[in-house]
Amino acid sequence: MKNNLDKFSFCLVGALMLFTLLASTQYSWARTQSEIEEDIALLDRTARAFAAVVDKAKPAVVFVQVEKTLEKRRSSNQAQDPFEFFFNDPLFERFFGPQFKPKKRPHQQFKQRGQGSGFIISKDGYILTNNHVVGEADVIKVKLADGRHFKAKLVGTDPQSDVAVIKINADNLPVLPLGDSDKLRVGEWVIAIGNPFGLTQTVTVGVVSAKGRSRIGINDYEDFIQTDAAINPGNSGGPLVNIHGEAVGINTAIFSRSGGYMGIGFAIPINMVRAIEQQLIKNGKVVRGWLGVVIQNIDEDLAKSFGLDDTEGALISEVSKGSPAEKAGLKEGDVIKKLNGKKIESVDDLRNRIALTRPGTKVELEVLRNGKRKTITVTIGEQPSGAVKGVSKHEILKKLGLGVQELTAELADQFGYQEGQGVLISEVAPGSPAAQAGIKPGQLIEEVNRKHVHNMDEFLKALSTTKHTKRVLFKIRDGKFSRYVALSVK
Repeated sequence: MKNNLDKFSFCLVGALMLFTLLASTQYSWARTQSEIEEDIALLDRTARAFAAVVDKAKPAVVFVQVEKTLEKRRSSNQAQDPFEFFFNDPLFERFFGPQFKPKKRPHQQFKQRGQGSGFIISKDGYILTNNHVVGEADVIKVKLADGRHFKAKLVGTDPQSDVAVIKINADNLPVLPLGDSDKLRVGEWVIAIGNPFGLTQTVTVGVVSAKGRSRIGINDYEDFIQTDAAINPGNSGGPLVNIHGEAVGINTAIFSRSGGYMGIGFAIPINMVRAIEQQLIKNGKVVRGWLGVVIQNIDEDLAKSFGLDDTEGALISEVSKGSPAEKAGLKEGDVIKKLNGKKIESVDDLRNRIALTRPGTKVELEVLRNGKRKTITVTIGEQPSGAVKGVSKHEILKKLGLGVQELTAELADQFGYQEGQGVLISEVAPGSPAAQAGIKPGQLIEEVNRKHVHNMDEFLKALSTTKHTKRVLFKIRDGKFSRYVALSVK
């Protein structure tokens, strides 16, 4: 009898344990399902939020098509007039007179077509885009999201920042509001809308990868937002939009070895664009502020030499005679730490902020001189023509069809180079002299005119001699192999 009770008790305990286990498993399964449903609901709300932002922004994004008439040059293998040499000789005209000189044959003309993006910023038809999209066009056409077509006129361009404004004759247009790019944080969601490869109203999503990217070698004034939202040819001029449906940048350039998306895109911050856009609409051009100093970044060695505690700020290496800086009492060796109470992060930061300051404006500079801090008030002047060092050099790059950038440690690792080995080719324009020479994005420029270059400063300095010679000699590296390439600047 006792043995039977023991067996019964054992079976009862086992049954209770099994029931408890099953109940626990069922509860755990039910809780997991509940969590999964909550996660799916969250994803659904997130997807709907992105879709709502896109629905709000897309109607103001336009497709820009451009045309430019060019003269077709005679190729070297085409037959020449056998007497052309004599007719072009000045002695022939001197003795026989211009009446004997035959008329020149008309050059063949052809239309070069391009495309890009833009976005409407006013109900009466003002549109923001890139200078490199519309700046040299003879004809500009705009297609709206609702399918309507308009012929646009060029209001103004600013090649130094790559910003342009065009206008169409229409009313009550959808407008994309402008946000505050200064408030953007790295890691924040952004949306790129545009017309890559002519595929209108394309939407891509990513994050802000970095801010304040400069010395890329694309524009004279650079403060790019870097994003991994997919940007491709045709996206240029379109908006980079935040999650509130506001434009925080103009999509401008990509870094690519193939000509397509590789996870690195650049947008001009909308806060930089605002001041430029307003001047273009009002005056058709941009007037920039001028301080009149040559400045440089501070490395650790310079910091020790000048007795500085850190490398922040901009070191004045030269003060122009008669400049606003000289009149205010700025001197060589001064370190500019703040502008109107805001910290100076780098040379590019100071340069951009001065350039966007209206001439005649008084600003306060906090300067470190011989270990002592001073506050100096400067009245900003108007930037003289040609005052920006490197403008002509950038023009040379544009003529060659090249875009270059600093070879950072990250990019060096990505492409198999060493930091400081040269400058990286980020862009090659189709049909350009660089493209015809077989130069491609992702290759490295190690030498310019037989001088080794380690960074953008050395590259631009070496390139400056090309202004006089009209020829440039590059040493190009592609992986393990290198070659010399000579290009003519016309």
